[in-house]
Amino acid sequence: MDNEPIRFETKIAVLLREDLPTWQRLNVTAFLVSGIAGTHAEVVGEPYEDADGVRYLPMFRQPVLVFEGSKEFMATAHQRALQRGVEYSVFTQDLFATGNDRDNRAAVKAVGTHALDLVGIACYGPKTAVDKTLKGARMHP
Repeated sequence: MDNEPIRFETKIAVLLREDLPTWQRLNVTAFLVSGIAGTHAEVVGEPYEDADGVRYLPMFRQPVLVFEGSKEFMATAHQRALQRGVEYSVFTQDLFATGNDRDNRAAVKAVGTHALDLVGIACYGPKTAVDKTLKGARMHP
């Protein structure tokens, strides 16, 4: 059995707007990381199984770091992600008023890139690029 620490060249990180209520932070985080899992199969590990042989769904194979920042910082991080070519998902304020994927996508499509009222983004990519994108964000308490 290999006891060496596992190191990852990539990073999964979520940035949430600091003024969101707790229930929205949790909801937004779940939605945002689903885009990463659905797009990058390599970030999902093997299914789990307990000692009795009951199987469970797989999860990310690496940690997901969660940060927070102001509305202004959300715009800065969004711009940095665009400039660095970091892959990311977005959650806008408008999505709290929709109830399905079709309406969610329509709400994002109706607003220009720089006018999006972002409440969360999730980034996936090389560790250095994600770190630079979120530089200045605070770890979520």
